[in-house]
Amino acid sequence: MGRLGLPELLVILAIIIVIFGANRLPGLGRGIGSAIKNFKDGMKDDKDDEQRDRNGDRSAKSEGERENDRSEREGRRRERQKSGATS
Repeated sequence: MGRLGLPELLVILAIIIVIFGANRLPGLGRGIGSAIKNFKDGMKDDKDDEQRDRNGDRSAKSEGERENDRSEREGRRRERQKSGATS
């Protein structure tokens, strides 16, 4: 299977414009962009948690403090999703 060149990409773009319409494309792009951003932020949060686990930083925290940290992360994630959906 060959690579996608300029003519192929133009055909794909034309099909997308016909299917979704030119007016809906900016909103579609924003939605996809915010989804990718939220995914990256979630992966970063998981990576930070794993790093703390390896360093033993979390072992000194009580269960209540860990639950509070999880709640704060979840609140930040919801805010990012809400702001991405309203933008």
